[in-house]
Amino acid sequence: MDNSATFEQTGLEIAIIGMVGRFPGSNNIEEFWQNLRDGVESIVPLTDEELKSSGIDLAVINDSNYVKAAAILEDIELFDAAFFGFNPREAEVLDPQQRIFLECAWQALESAGYDSKQYQGSIGVYAGTGINNYLINLYTNQNVKNSIDGQQLVFANDKDFLTTRVSYKLELEGPSIDVQTACSTSLVAVHLACRSLLGGECDIALAGGVAISASQKSGYSYQEGGILSPDGHCRAFDAKGQGTIFGSGVGLVVLKRLEEALADGDCIHAVIKGSAINNDGGLKVSYTAPRIDTQAKVIKAAQTIGEIDPETITYIEAHGTGTSLGDPIEIAALTQAFRTDSHKKNYCAIGSVKTNIGHLDITAGVAGLIKTVLALKNRQIPPSLHFEQPNPQIDFDNSPFYVNTTLSEWKANGTPLRAGVSSFGIGGTNAHVILEEAPTTQPSSVSRPWQLLLLSAKTESALETATTNLFTHLKQHPDLNLADVAYTLQVGRRGFEHRRMLVCQNFDDAVTVLENIDSQRIFTNFQEACNRQTIFMFPGQGSQYVNMGQELYNTEPVFRKHIDECCEILKSHLGVDLRSILYPNEEKIEIAAQQLQQTHITQPALFVIEYALAQLWMAWGISPVAMIGHSIGEYVAACLSGVFSVEDALALVATRGRLMQQLPSGAMLSVVLSEEAIKPWLDENVSLAAINAPSLCVVSGSEEAIAQLQSQLTSKGVECRKLHTSHAFHSQMMDAILEAFTDKVQKINLNSPQIPFISNVTGTWITASEATDPSYWTKHLRHTVRFATGVAELFNNSEQMPILLEVGPGRTLNTFAKQQATKSIVLSSMRHPKDQQSDVAFLLNTLGRLWLVGLQVDWYSFYAQEERRRITLPTYPFERQRYWLDPQTANDTSNNHKLSKKSNIDEWFYVPSWKQLKLLEPLAEKVVMKQKLCYLVFVDHCQLGSQIAQQLEQEGQEVITVAIAEEFTQLGDRAYAINPQQQHDYAILFQTLRQIGHIPQTIAHFWGVTTKPKQGLSTVSTFENYQDFGFNSLLFIAQTLSKQNVTNPLQIIVVTNNLYDVIGQEELIPEKATVLGLCKVIPQEYPNITCRNIDIVTPESGSFAEHQLIKQLKAEMVTHSSDLVVAYRANHRWIESFEPTQLKEVEIKKTRLREKGIYLIAGDFVGSLGLVFAEYLAHTLQANLVFIGNTGLPQRDEWSQWLANHDEQNTIVRYIKKIIELEDLGVKLLIINTDVADIEQMNIALNQVYEEFNQINGVFYVTPMSDKKSAFSIQEIGQCEIKSQFHSKVDGIYALEKVLQNREVDFYLLQSSLSSLVGGLGLVAYSAANLFIDTFVNKKNQTSHIPWFSVNWDAVKYEEEQENNTAFGTNLAELAMMPEEAWNVSQRILSMDSAGQFIVSPGNLQARLNTWIKREPLDNKDILPGDTLLQYSRPNLQSTYIAPSNKIEKTIAVIWQELLGVEQIGIHDNFFELGGHSLLAVQVTSRLRESFQVELPLQSILFDAPTVAGLANIIAENQPKQEDMQEFAALLQEVKNLSLEEIQQELVKDS
Repeated sequence: MDNSATFEQTGLEIAIIGMVGRFPGSNNIEEFWQNLRDGVESIVPLTDEELKSSGIDLAVINDSNYVKAAAILEDIELFDAAFFGFNPREAEVLDPQQRIFLECAWQALESAGYDSKQYQGSIGVYAGTGINNYLINLYTNQNVKNSIDGQQLVFANDKDFLTTRVSYKLELEGPSIDVQTACSTSLVAVHLACRSLLGGECDIALAGGVAISASQKSGYSYQEGGILSPDGHCRAFDAKGQGTIFGSGVGLVVLKRLEEALADGDCIHAVIKGSAINNDGGLKVSYTAPRIDTQAKVIKAAQTIGEIDPETITYIEAHGTGTSLGDPIEIAALTQAFRTDSHKKNYCAIGSVKTNIGHLDITAGVAGLIKTVLALKNRQIPPSLHFEQPNPQIDFDNSPFYVNTTLSEWKANGTPLRAGVSSFGIGGTNAHVILEEAPTTQPSSVSRPWQLLLLSAKTESALETATTNLFTHLKQHPDLNLADVAYTLQVGRRGFEHRRMLVCQNFDDAVTVLENIDSQRIFTNFQEACNRQTIFMFPGQGSQYVNMGQELYNTEPVFRKHIDECCEILKSHLGVDLRSILYPNEEKIEIAAQQLQQTHITQPALFVIEYALAQLWMAWGISPVAMIGHSIGEYVAACLSGVFSVEDALALVATRGRLMQQLPSGAMLSVVLSEEAIKPWLDENVSLAAINAPSLCVVSGSEEAIAQLQSQLTSKGVECRKLHTSHAFHSQMMDAILEAFTDKVQKINLNSPQIPFISNVTGTWITASEATDPSYWTKHLRHTVRFATGVAELFNNSEQMPILLEVGPGRTLNTFAKQQATKSIVLSSMRHPKDQQSDVAFLLNTLGRLWLVGLQVDWYSFYAQEERRRITLPTYPFERQRYWLDPQTANDTSNNHKLSKKSNIDEWFYVPSWKQLKLLEPLAEKVVMKQKLCYLVFVDHCQLGSQIAQQLEQEGQEVITVAIAEEFTQLGDRAYAINPQQQHDYAILFQTLRQIGHIPQTIAHFWGVTTKPKQGLSTVSTFENYQDFGFNSLLFIAQTLSKQNVTNPLQIIVVTNNLYDVIGQEELIPEKATVLGLCKVIPQEYPNITCRNIDIVTPESGSFAEHQLIKQLKAEMVTHSSDLVVAYRANHRWIESFEPTQLKEVEIKKTRLREKGIYLIAGDFVGSLGLVFAEYLAHTLQANLVFIGNTGLPQRDEWSQWLANHDEQNTIVRYIKKIIELEDLGVKLLIINTDVADIEQMNIALNQVYEEFNQINGVFYVTPMSDKKSAFSIQEIGQCEIKSQFHSKVDGIYALEKVLQNREVDFYLLQSSLSSLVGGLGLVAYSAANLFIDTFVNKKNQTSHIPWFSVNWDAVKYEEEQENNTAFGTNLAELAMMPEEAWNVSQRILSMDSAGQFIVSPGNLQARLNTWIKREPLDNKDILPGDTLLQYSRPNLQSTYIAPSNKIEKTIAVIWQELLGVEQIGIHDNFFELGGHSLLAVQVTSRLRESFQVELPLQSILFDAPTVAGLANIIAENQPKQEDMQEFAALLQEVKNLSLEEIQQELVKDS
């Protein structure tokens, strides 16, 4: 750089602080520059063989106008999918442009030295992408169309998602803007990013573009007069120039306001002084033609904005396409722009990167920008290729420009080097940027004598590569500042699970250690993400030594500051400057060592060192969640916890030491015995001073007594050692000073502790009353130090093993703690006196170890006293694999129905309907009855079940009946009775049946058939009674079948009455509806079971109607109909269906909603639609709102505190802020937190509402949508989880009905769920509760003049929610409604004249019912030859790969590989960690049942054994044993040997 150049700033400068590029012939910026300076053309010729293999027709190849050349980007099919969290299938269908751009975005930030998680500012993304012709590959691949949802393909391939995907994956929260202006896109993106930075919308911006052709290895057809070159070369500005050649590439720059980049020590590659964009408009020859005056205007505008004299611009990177029309127009425009301020000739070089790499379409502008930045950095102008004679239409001689044809030194002339970069898009969007070389920056400051280098990666192999890359880079750049290397690695790289650290003294030391991978110096650890907590341990007397922490005192300002402050305070107490003893001159070391052994010096010295060291740790972000001290060490803990101020603590410690110093000398003995074992040796002269470890105690007393005890213990073979102490601490010899010390403590202001710490006196957590009681500190001086007990207490109820960090000299407590905390990490902060190494190196090693195990370090505070620079270092070593689908030529014969969100809301609605079908054929029944089956019939009080059982028995079937009784009883040979409430009775029943060999093929459950219900309001007790005979009974059956591993095909028929409103005359019993939840979910979780519901109206006993009904019910039982919900009404057979109905958008005034009405939102507010309703009622109607129920919010007076203590991601924070926003609109809000199921509380709440508002216009009853908390498999669910679901959805509705029964409202709208229809894995209770809601509403509408609505909602996604849920087969996020859509739906429903149940499904409802209720796959498997999907390497998992070893394991692994797209699956790999989900689990289970001919419950893979090994064990247990197979084979052989007559005789015998 020319130091004579003057840098003037306007305040609008933008620094380029990072760059990444992949271009034809170069995989990185370094290779790109090498090619540019060497004049390399990266256009490659293509052979006929290459073109044929790309699918180019031979006639095209032989065409004389077909140009066989291409600008190819290498390795476009490679991608590190696992790094970004994509499974192989997702990666395979993701646009390669977006894959590579994502990797480059990560590299760009790292090249700038920034980690988006650590950076506190806002980071934006501005970029564009080229046309995506990889879609051809996808849409011609039949298997992709069959297996990938259409919406997923859109999200993976549409241009709209380029920048937002980067923001999502890199966790960037600034603007995320896709730019599309054709060839000028990436330079326009740079301009927009600059404007965003200057406008304060973000603090760092990524800007650039990507354009990659999926069919790179193909030429093109030349047309005379077109934009494409006839020979594959781009000859910019040359007389032979007839066009360009298009290529693939990607480029990104990282931008930041210059002033902040300088202040933050960023690596500044160049500066953007000004930029401008405009458009050609319509005054030109054609849409694609360029225009001189508008190009000139944009160039001049950029110069004006940057306040740049054109004479100081000495290089122009032109658009330079090499066309005979475009080049002359561009030079004319440049000349026009420059001539307004300069008439100099031929002083400004011009060139075009397109002569090297072709026209990169979207990426062209940023490629030119990066080239120019590299030229500025290297102060060289690369040659522009293929220029011999100027285009005759260009008058270079009379222009400011000349074409630079050789590598030229770029010299400054009193001003900084400056350049312009142009990019002009087809369609007329022009962009120009003015660049200036980077200004001179101040060098880095001095740093610590040792440096801590950190490396991390997502895999072990990537970590090794990162280590090698760093070593290579350091070796190639020996002039780098090692402290800046350490700083960049710490603040500019994300911390992943595989971690490595080393502490090095200088550059050569770092290179040597990295080269040799010295295991004594380099430490590596795998650490899963966790919230690791640190506990500080402060040692007591005996650990002190002269010069402890001296190097820290000299190099760490924070440590020195606290040492100095404490020593100044202590001068008045000690009469000496403690620093002269801690850090004496060489000649006074021995004197200082003696002084340091005197108690009145030792105790203050230890306190000061430990206190200062703790402050240093906390300044670096390592703060304790708890603390423990040993004797005097507890004073440091108490001081840090706020029990006393540092001034008071120092006064107290000095007094304590002084008083002890005045006492007679004594002795202390360390004994290798437990507390119990040492007790018999204690007497009035010997005290138990400390329990340091479970079998290590210290006794204290007079010198004579201790000497005598030592002799006795030694004679008994007990190991003991006398300690180097002056006094008998914590013994009766301290009694003389207790009163004086208490007096001193009483004068100190004692406060409650703010950080928990362990008491030496009790061995457990200190209480506020103890800490503030002066007598406690007296006991502390005298009583036993229960350190071992305290360490044990630290680990009680600890979910994670905390890190124990000794904060003080030596490793004494480290040694004690390790005897108990064998699995915990225990570290020291300061070396042992015999350990002759650097204090700084020791401390940095400990800091590095803390980072290794996952602790977050505040690196900015770590460098607070230094001026550090971010430097360019190797970026993350992506482990790329091939994810690529080649285009298929086979015809598309698929006719599959895809499940995706309909764009028209009108089509989202369905209503329950019933279709009348003919009765089942009695003849079919007779055919079926020839086979003898076992029927288990739970008989009802109405005798329908027993009559059917009797008829089946008469027809030769095996029938077992179960009646209701107080306890399990065997009533007869095939008759039993059980107590429906006792699950144990069901277990005994099925166990008994198994023992006698009567496992049923059909279970007919008639307990849901009851007599006519009593009139009046239902109650909770009524509901619970019905559950015993319905929901709970069927649940106990399913759970028992599962526990007893009944996996043979089984049909359950649940017969009920009064469940459905089919013909409009039924008296509904909503309490029974819950059993339907089990009917839907049992078959989903147990694929061997089908479950049907048949609803009846009970006829008169003995009537013809009863006779006909019994006949039909028997037919249902034996014919195995596919109709899953059937209703019999007056000898007619009906089946349930759901008819689509269009609900048009309406004006709000045409709904039941009132302007400024009063609306009650009752139920569970958090997790429901309550907030959606509230927001839109307020915004659209200015309504007043009442929330009653479980709001899930803190008390109103606690809101401010809650907001202060929680971040924006907290759900409660979002709710509170939304409510505050509503109040700011002027909405009157009344929030009453109460149990919505408690009638008394609800009455009180309602009275309060009517006192406030006098009326309620409408009621919205809201309940939580399904989430992890509501998901329990049938096998694991218990009554507690069931009641949790029923509480708000059932009990709350009863209470609401009761308290509002005499109140007039316009409507009730109850939130139900689509799970009422489709069930859902793990949603048995949730589905059941919502079914109650639907039936309850139907019943209310039979008698109430007030309309009741039940809405079966699909998922509703809030902006903050990103979690995916695959419970219903397609990613719910793809089908989910946005809040505004949910409100739109509500308005339409509330406009309907007739109330009732409305189903809302943005996706095709029938497709979902087919998948989850009828269990049909969404897609066909008509896979054409050649359509097989590829398999990819095993992702990075916690489980070690162990190959399948037997036939069962190998078969399971192959099935998983096919469905998951993973090449290598180990026997302990988790199905879900491999990318599996519940719908895939259904497919896997089906395939396994087919392969092994065993009945495998779905829960096996979902809940019990989601690994190959686990499933193999289950299958092995269920397969026939070898001896069974041998017996069967022998019987088969015997049959084969029989004649036909013998076989007939045997059959006659059997019959």
